[in-house]
Amino acid sequence: MRTRLFSLILFTVAALSAAKPLTNQLQHKGTAVIRANTATTAVGNEIRNSPAVDAHFARVSGSNKDARLSSDHVPTPAASAITSHGGNFAGFNGMTQADQRLAGGGNQFSLEPPDQGLAVGNGYVVEAVNLAAAVYDTSGALVAGPVDLNSFYGLPPAIIRAPVPQYGPFLSDPRIYYDAATGRWFMTVLEIDTNPATGDLLGHSSVLIAVSQTNSPTNFWNVYSLDTTNNTGGPAHAECPCFGDQPLIGADQYGFYITTNEFSIAGSAFNGAQVYAVSKAQLEAGTASSVSYFPSLPLAEGQAYSVQPATTPGGGSFASANGGTEYFMSALDFFNTLDNRVAVWAMTNTSSLDTATPNPSLTVTVIASQVYGLPPAAQQLNGPLLLADLLKTKNNGLGITTNEHLELVDTDDDRMQQTVYAAGSLWTSLGTVVKTPNGPTRAGVAWFIVTPSWSGGNLQATMTRQGYVAANQESVAYPSIGVNAAGKGVMVFTLTGPDFYPTAAYATLDMIAGSGPIQLAALGAFPDDGFTGYGAFGGRVARWGDYSAAVADSDGSIWMATEYIPYAPRTLLANWGTFIGKIVP
Repeated sequence: MRTRLFSLILFTVAALSAAKPLTNQLQHKGTAVIRANTATTAVGNEIRNSPAVDAHFARVSGSNKDARLSSDHVPTPAASAITSHGGNFAGFNGMTQADQRLAGGGNQFSLEPPDQGLAVGNGYVVEAVNLAAAVYDTSGALVAGPVDLNSFYGLPPAIIRAPVPQYGPFLSDPRIYYDAATGRWFMTVLEIDTNPATGDLLGHSSVLIAVSQTNSPTNFWNVYSLDTTNNTGGPAHAECPCFGDQPLIGADQYGFYITTNEFSIAGSAFNGAQVYAVSKAQLEAGTASSVSYFPSLPLAEGQAYSVQPATTPGGGSFASANGGTEYFMSALDFFNTLDNRVAVWAMTNTSSLDTATPNPSLTVTVIASQVYGLPPAAQQLNGPLLLADLLKTKNNGLGITTNEHLELVDTDDDRMQQTVYAAGSLWTSLGTVVKTPNGPTRAGVAWFIVTPSWSGGNLQATMTRQGYVAANQESVAYPSIGVNAAGKGVMVFTLTGPDFYPTAAYATLDMIAGSGPIQLAALGAFPDDGFTGYGAFGGRVARWGDYSAAVADSDGSIWMATEYIPYAPRTLLANWGTFIGKIVP
């Protein structure tokens, strides 16, 4: 196994099969709007189980790893300095677990983690988490929301508790994108049908796509449903009905792109990454009805996973070669160990998406990279633990008494995170195990700047710059990179460890200087004290992430959002919050 990881890497180029049309798989479902929230109190039926992806997908088992791993062959970067943020930084608290739990009149579940989407444009900042969305102005004042996502997408509430419990569809993994070129907003979420009487998952799934009708996110949005239950496009997929886990989104001049990791709803099958492409103009006009589809992508010695589509910042240039090109990137750690390769994908002829006969094609090349691998769970500074202490108390009203202790914090696996095409290069990052000179193995960040090119119609790519972000004795997790049109970037992440409660932090990034010191955006006020990390609720390591977000505005400023623990009202079962920051690099 290690011979494969550290032997000479062969640069490979592969042309995949042509796209499969999915006529009538994309249906217009009506309209949506983000309105003011009507709050209530949290009572009963607090937790909803999600599909058991971790149980049968090796790449997402990072939350089951101990806080320390063997250091054999682990990257050993120099530690980054930790400093306060500079004077060109400002920020405000985003949504909290209490905000999302009380959205929609309180017809919500307690949830961890707050999978986080962020988009900025036209004077607005839009944030989405599991499972609510809110609109702010650029000073941080709340304009609309929080609205529960079930209501936003025109679905029954997640739960109506009385007089008899009624369950709505299961939603998760929201993403948001603002298209500066057209002034429209896009928001996606995965959906799985449920039995309204029991909440059990049923055999139908989709990705819901909302597209604003104007340049304001507070006006009406068109809503589409993309069926992901069994999009074969060829041989039948294993153990379907299936669902598209963690939809990822991107866009170029012509198309809007969604990729998913396809899992069986009731079985154990993983069917690889699925790529969908649809005309951006048709989505915005409310007329989209068909999708170009690339199923179950093969890659090296395994199936591709978490193929991240690129976005282009406002004021930047889309890739125009080959009739329009959309780039993607992905990692290749198929065996949950270590790897030193990344994949660059290109979808060409994207201008055809606007025609009656779309005909895009997809190509991939694999290039050598620095080593990265599965990060360990993270420690956190000890402090007040309301829920853990309550669980130790007899007659606590929960019907459970257990001896809980300070949680470890999940740091995800080493799948590729958000990707940006800016200044002619692709900018991306992922979580990795690292070992700094004065500490054991911890969670860190590996970042990459890759420049794609074409020769004789063949895709090529060069690793232009790469590096790590790591902290002595501490962990950094769930990175996301925002880059402006001038090629100045900011990488946001959570910092936690023996000396820090979970804290919002960031580092600057550019082609010449690489990554700067770790800067503290918002210090955590308490330890993470959520239900997913306690044995009473079936956990052992607290869920965190599952992703952060960063995006550039048209004026060149870069906005970022990540999870941390604020000094703010909480619910009994969780105390997470989010922080939204802005920097002018």
